[in-house]
Amino acid sequence: MADNAGLQFVSSYAFEAMQKVDVVRLAALSDPELRLLLPCLVRMALCAPADQSQSWAQDKKLILRLLSGVEAVNSIVALLSVDFHALEQDARKEQQLRHKAGGSNGESILVSQLQHGLTLEFEHSDPLRRLRLTLSELLAIMNKVTDSNGEFFLKSSELFESPVYLEEVADVLCILQAELPSLLPIVDVAEALLHVRNGDWFMCLLVANVPDSFSEVCRGLIKNGERQDEESVGGRRRTEALRQLCQMNPSQALNIRAMVVEECHLPGLGVALTLDYKPDTADEAVSPLVSYVSGLLLGTNSKVRTWFSMFIRNGQQRKRESSSVLWQMRRQLLLELVAILPRSRSTHVPNDANVEDGGGSGYSGLREEHVVKASALLRLYCALMGIAGLRPTDEEAEQLLQLMTSRPPATPAGVRFVSLSFCKLLAFPTLVSTPEQEQLMVMWLSWMIKEEEYFESAAGVSASFGEMLLLVAMYFHSNQLSSIIELVCSTLGMKIAIKPSSLSKMKTIFTQEIFTEQVVTAHAVRVAVTNSLSANITGFLPIHCIYQLLRSRAFTKHKVSIKDWIYRQLCETTTPIHTQLIPLIDAYINSILTPASKANPEATNQPITEQEILNVFQSSAGQGDGSRGGRQRYSITTQLLILYYILSFEENLLASTKQLALMQRKPKSYSAALMDQIPIKYLVTQAQGLQQELGGLHSALLRLLATNYPHLCLVEDWVCEEEVTGTLPLLRRMMLPSNTCRYTQNQLHQAFQKLPSSSPRLMRILEHLTLLSPGDLIPYAEALTASTALLLEPGVPRRLLQTLNKLWMGLNTVMPRRLWVMTVNALQPSAKLLRQQTYTQNDLMVDPLIVLRCDQRVYRCPPLMDIVLHMLNGYLLASKAYLQCHLKETADFDRQNQIISNVAAPGQPDTPEVTREELKNALLAAQDSAAVQILLEICLPTSEEQVLGAATDSLLRTNRGPKQGSRLPMTSRGSMDDTEPEGGLLSDLREVQCLICCLLHQMFIADPNIAKLVHFQGYPQALLPLTVAGIPSIHICLDFIPELLAQPQLEKQIFAIQLLSYLCTQYALPKSLSVARLAISVMGTLLTVLNRAKRFSFFMPTLPCLVAFCQAFPPLYDDVAALLVQVGQVCASDVATKVRDIDPFIARLQSLREKPQEAAAPGGGSSKLTLPQKTAEELGGADPDVQLCYCVEATFMDIISSTLHGL
Repeated sequence: MADNAGLQFVSSYAFEAMQKVDVVRLAALSDPELRLLLPCLVRMALCAPADQSQSWAQDKKLILRLLSGVEAVNSIVALLSVDFHALEQDARKEQQLRHKAGGSNGESILVSQLQHGLTLEFEHSDPLRRLRLTLSELLAIMNKVTDSNGEFFLKSSELFESPVYLEEVADVLCILQAELPSLLPIVDVAEALLHVRNGDWFMCLLVANVPDSFSEVCRGLIKNGERQDEESVGGRRRTEALRQLCQMNPSQALNIRAMVVEECHLPGLGVALTLDYKPDTADEAVSPLVSYVSGLLLGTNSKVRTWFSMFIRNGQQRKRESSSVLWQMRRQLLLELVAILPRSRSTHVPNDANVEDGGGSGYSGLREEHVVKASALLRLYCALMGIAGLRPTDEEAEQLLQLMTSRPPATPAGVRFVSLSFCKLLAFPTLVSTPEQEQLMVMWLSWMIKEEEYFESAAGVSASFGEMLLLVAMYFHSNQLSSIIELVCSTLGMKIAIKPSSLSKMKTIFTQEIFTEQVVTAHAVRVAVTNSLSANITGFLPIHCIYQLLRSRAFTKHKVSIKDWIYRQLCETTTPIHTQLIPLIDAYINSILTPASKANPEATNQPITEQEILNVFQSSAGQGDGSRGGRQRYSITTQLLILYYILSFEENLLASTKQLALMQRKPKSYSAALMDQIPIKYLVTQAQGLQQELGGLHSALLRLLATNYPHLCLVEDWVCEEEVTGTLPLLRRMMLPSNTCRYTQNQLHQAFQKLPSSSPRLMRILEHLTLLSPGDLIPYAEALTASTALLLEPGVPRRLLQTLNKLWMGLNTVMPRRLWVMTVNALQPSAKLLRQQTYTQNDLMVDPLIVLRCDQRVYRCPPLMDIVLHMLNGYLLASKAYLQCHLKETADFDRQNQIISNVAAPGQPDTPEVTREELKNALLAAQDSAAVQILLEICLPTSEEQVLGAATDSLLRTNRGPKQGSRLPMTSRGSMDDTEPEGGLLSDLREVQCLICCLLHQMFIADPNIAKLVHFQGYPQALLPLTVAGIPSIHICLDFIPELLAQPQLEKQIFAIQLLSYLCTQYALPKSLSVARLAISVMGTLLTVLNRAKRFSFFMPTLPCLVAFCQAFPPLYDDVAALLVQVGQVCASDVATKVRDIDPFIARLQSLREKPQEAAAPGGGSSKLTLPQKTAEELGGADPDVQLCYCVEATFMDIISSTLHGL
């Protein structure tokens, strides 16, 4: 709107005076300024006020006095004297007429036929006609705006363009709008004024005379505005009008700018208002323009970001115009950039310039007060170029490069500025276009490398730009361009589309001139570790660089040792754990085991030494006082990370044995002595309570434990931990007074030595110890285990043993391996103690059965036997893992050596690999079965216990009614069934048997092959009632009894039938019935093939088992009876060949088979067919066939008796 250049607008001072009705200020206005406000002031003076106060009356007098000297007041008073009601009616009629006529400029009710032009008519007209002329013209424009459907037009109107009558027309316009507000809404009038020349001047006058309408007018103009105001004439006119309004009322400029952003209209207006804005207190850090544009492009509102980016892109497509808001913005930004640059610099670098001289000519540093503003400008230009697509001019690019390569002071803001500059160079490498600029950039990067350590120490920040330089260099060397792009976007805080191809020049500079791979690795080792590294420290740290170098194998290629740096960094960690630590350890382990290339198999990193590992765990639980010897106490995070390193190293070493064998490399694993000194279980228990802070470290440790240390992951241990660390024990410890008497290890040891007289005192000490946490119990572990054998002496209360068992289980949750070794050594028989034989952890893993070579008294001490069984189960699992590990360690190397030896000496056979696996499995099976056989043997009563009546068959008599194998008269058996052994069922032997059966049950479930092997080996028949009733999983024996029956050894067949008889009674299942049928069939078959001696030895122990078959499955009676008759016939025929039939035996058997119900008298009386009473001596001295005959008849009688008893 250059056409209003000569017009005077309402000043901000005058507008504020009108807004506040400040009469004193109004009186101070000049005549030209006052002339613009006359319509409002005259109406104010003439109209009856709502305010009847005395102060307003005085102000009104002053206004009248002020107006009395102005000649134009008379014409305005004349305008106010018109009948506005009639005028409004005519105007509405004209509107209706125009609407019917389709908007044509035909007849007018307001104005009759004009004889002259509008200007002359206006000059010669009276006030009423002037009002009608102006109103008619204004309504015509408003109607055309309505019909234009948003398309802009410029209406040529003589009335609004004549410079002579502009003030009079403005007076008429203001009076019309004030008197006819319903006909002429001020927003619609303002919208119409945009379409005439001088419209912004009329609009400012209109709003100045109605100051309360300022926000309403502005919002209306913005809502109706274009999305891109620079694209059209209408948009530019609207922007200029709103800009003039805001210059008139600058206090509302920022609110108007906020409306622009809210509506996403008129982006040029927002920039223009920011350019016009002059804050009361200037912010030295960041200018309003930088803040505003940065907020639009870097904010979270994607709609606003897209809208403003389009403004930038469209603005660049037009020819450069000085009047363009975009170019005004760019010019202002460039001025701000130049203002903060160091003293005048040139991109021309003299050939003799000293690169290392940071204070040389042309390289003065950036002033400290300008650093923050420089960083904000850099981010803004990154957003403009990367998000909005701004193409910098040569001048802009030159000055930007000057700013980016300047050298800030060593402050945190300076570190941030250098990082941003570096990332901007990577994001927009086109800024460097000439060789001189490229040399300048190389010199600046060299300065960065030199000054990085100083910056980090002086600025006091952990994440400096040095790590970023290293990281980018490593990414370039490994060609990970996408990672560089991600790093740049992350540092700049914006998503920029960077093409990987654009980084080719930077890659060449980095990899060939500045950061060769050897320089990178040498520099990385010298970088200081991050103190107290945790997830709370953000940014790019040395650990990121080392991790990338490890992955690219740069250290091993150039023979740079990184072990010490990694160890120091692991020692400088705390919670919450940094996410890069676990990947770093994994990459480090891989670099130890896997060479960088096949051509150089020795190119590997060195592992952490055992002494360094021991230093970390010197102050752990159970390892003594951490301050001893002045050693540093390492954090739990460090100890857990080192533990993860060791376990993961061992696992990866085993997994890589084949590859290592092919390369003839055998890295040394960590010794068993080292592992024995690490409190693995205690550390894992501590990690369980820190899972939130340790991230995935706890789960990774559990996985490694389950693989390499299965004996530390027993299910019963986890259950026991719940009992030890649960809510109830916690409440008990909370109730423990802090001043409670603390017992020393020496007091505990003395109380043990004085048993049994010191039982009460020892009980008090042990009860106190139960209130302590497992970690606090560790100092007492040695005193507790060393004196365990003293509790085996007579007269020791059972409560002491149970309390010791409870304390032992608590200690087992934090230090199981040390505890087990101490306990095994403490429970050795006294003869061994005299020889002072001490077992180690390795001894017990090689031979777990050492656990059972304890004092025999332990076998009848249930609390201690529980401990022994727990250790036995753990060492059996440990032995499996140990042998598996040993097999993997040696198999591939031995096999590789054997292949080499076979090549040297052909003709020798190659031992198949499967043989080693089979030998290992055979050894484990023999080990497990030996343990089971020993435990079963422990279940047998000793001779002393048999004398006391604790016979095994009486312990579980409920399993079977009649006692198998007895050939005594029924009256004797019946009397025995009602007797109980002395002492009843509550005995130490019975409790030990229950503990052993529980362990055997778990072992059979874990590996059913153990059950099969043990039963193929066999065990005393007297234990069958115990095992069948006490081991629930023994029913799996039904699967392999047919195979056992098929064995050629008679003793195995006998054992199978005896076992089956008890299983049928315990598990009367269809499967048991089919196996029992098979057993009867096998017995019938064997009858026909066995000779006389073998027949006697087979049928004497197996015939009583038929009673159980018939009792469990009555349908088998016919088969059993037929078998018994057949056995009797064979035996009787053999007897008849030698002596006369002294007894009608066969006749009785036939009668028993055909009429079993007559074998017993009604009412349970004496048998009609009674067996001749024979003494044991007579039976023992008789012929074997005779004995077998009597056994057959006794079996018949037992079957009949059990059947009648069941009925």
